[in-house]
Amino acid sequence: MAEAILKSKSIKGVEVRSAGIYAYEGSPISEHANAVLNQENIKTNHKSSLFNEQDAEWADLILTMTTAHKAKILYSFEEAHGKTYTLKEFAMPGDAHDIQDPFGGDFFVYKQTFEQLNEAINKLEIKLKMEEEI
Repeated sequence: MAEAILKSKSIKGVEVRSAGIYAYEGSPISEHANAVLNQENIKTNHKSSLFNEQDAEWADLILTMTTAHKAKILYSFEEAHGKTYTLKEFAMPGDAHDIQDPFGGDFFVYKQTFEQLNEAINKLEIKLKMEEEI
């Protein structure tokens, strides 16, 4: 959902890719995530991919939903050091809480996660636009 939300913002100069720590390569977006995005008029044709060394090398910035995801990336990929943060840590300094991982939850859980992601991504958009103006 984070990738779809961020892509829907069309922020100039920002290329977005999504990959999971424990993803099943090529799996479609979950039914509930797709339903929430459809409800919000955000279209996606996402297929999952597993985060790898090439992703770590390619990215200028790596944002995770949870501190556990961040720790796993930093432990596994030397290339990720200095550019990996939780989304809230980067976009909302002072709010160190994780964004809930909805995996296995019902529609309501996915909707809650969407709201958390959307709030953080709105703050991220403002931060990126401010940095672009500097």
